Amino acid sequence: MAKPILKHALASGQFVVAPGIHDMIAAAVFNKSGLEFAYASGYWMGASAYGLPDAGITTYTQMVDRVRTLCNTVNAGVIADADTGYGGLLNVHHTVIGYEDAGVTAIQIEDQEFPKKCGHTPFKRIVPTIDMVEKIKVACDARRNADTLIIARTDARQSEGFEGAMKRIEAYGAAGADILFVEALTSDDEMREACRRLNKPTMANMADGGLTPIRSAGELQDIGYSMAIYPAATGLAAAQAAENVFTALKTLGTSQSPDVSLFSFREFNALIGFEDVWEFERKWARDPVKTESAA
Repeated sequence: MAKPILKHALASGQFVVAPGIHDMIAAAVFNKSGLEFAYASGYWMGASAYGLPDAGITTYTQMVDRVRTLCNTVNAGVIADADTGYGGLLNVHHTVIGYEDAGVTAIQIEDQEFPKKCGHTPFKRIVPTIDMVEKIKVACDARRNADTLIIARTDARQSEGFEGAMKRIEAYGAAGADILFVEALTSDDEMREACRRLNKPTMANMADGGLTPIRSAGELQDIGYSMAIYPAATGLAAAQAAENVFTALKTLGTSQSPDVSLFSFREFNALIGFEDVWEFERKWARDPVKTESAA
C-alpha cells in the first residue's frame, strides 16, 4: 500500500499532524492510530538508541539507519530531521540521497553550526545566511523524487531576534525550500506574524517543555500554520511510564499498581507481527511427537 505523501496532503489543504516516533515500540503502536504522518526526531531517536543528548553527537550513518528502520515499520509518511545535513555541501547532497533512499517524504535541514544543539536548549550558534542558502539549493538539487519536500529551519530567534530569524527564513524560501520552519518562537503573536509574512507552507514545533506555546492543531491552523510536529510527546510519555514502573517495583515489589498502565501484551504481539510467526509455525513446523514416532 502506498504511503501518504506530504506534498499531496499540503496541496489538498490538509492540516498535517506528525507525532514524533522515538523508537520502534512507539512505531508499532502508532500504526493503530490512524494518523498519516510521523516525525523522525534527531533528539528523540538519538536518545532512545544511544542515550545521548541532541548535540551533534549522533552521525549521519546512525541517523539514516534509524530513519530507514522507522520508514520500514510505520504505515505513514515519514518527515525526517536531518540536523545540519551532517556537514558541508557534499554532506548535504548525500544526506538527501540517503534519506530519500530510506523512504522519507520530507527532509528537514537547519542553519546551526555543527555540532548543533536541540532548538529549545541554550548555546546554539548559527551559520552565515549564505551558507544555509547554499545548503538549501544543494538539497533541492540532490533530490531524485519530485514529491520529496525540503524543510528549511532557522534557529536564529534566540540569537538574532524575531526579525533576524524572519530575514533568514525568507532567504531560505527564496532558495527553494518547500516548507519554512522558524524554530523556538516564544508567543502566539510571533507565530501569527511569521505565518502572515511567509508565502510558503509553515511548520510549527509543538515541543512539550520547550520555548514555544503549545497549541492544538485547530489553533495552529487558525494562526496560519500548515502542519505541526510533536517530537517530544511519545518520548516524554514513555519516560514517565517507565519511571512509574520503576517506582512501583521499588516501593511495592510489583508492576501491578494503579499508577502503572500497561499496554495489552496480546495486542502488542499482534502489532509487531507475532501472529504471522505463529501461522508460519502452524504451516511449516514439524510436530515433535510425530517426528519421534516416525523415527
